[in-house]
Amino acid sequence: MKIWKFGKKPENSIEIIAIAKTTELRNDFRLKDQIKGSSGSVMDNIAEGFERDGNIEFRQFLSVAKGSAGETRSQLYRAFDCEYISEEKLKYLVNQYEQLSKRISSFISYLNKKDFKGNKFK
Repeated sequence: MKIWKFGKKPENSIEIIAIAKTTELRNDFRLKDQIKGSSGSVMDNIAEGFERDGNIEFRQFLSVAKGSAGETRSQLYRAFDCEYISEEKLKYLVNQYEQLSKRISSFISYLNKKDFKGNKFK
């Protein structure tokens, strides 16, 4: 059993991996690698930014994570166009990644209003 430090498991990324393994996407190596990379990059950049212990760097990495969420949405549309996923799956995952982007934006806005610069500046 895996234990995730920040609450829920990263379900969006897990769903992308499942699609890459169980659909014809598994044979489209370029798109499969791109979508797995961008979906993983969302959580990787959040983690890396958090570990930097600086508010400014964290915000920058959150911005990159938000960009990766947008990139994943674009690749989901490509996967749909190639008929690797259903319209229902597309709508569900696009909505999930839109919500994630909104949460990241809200968190960036919150951090922009704080004077705290981070632990490395204490």
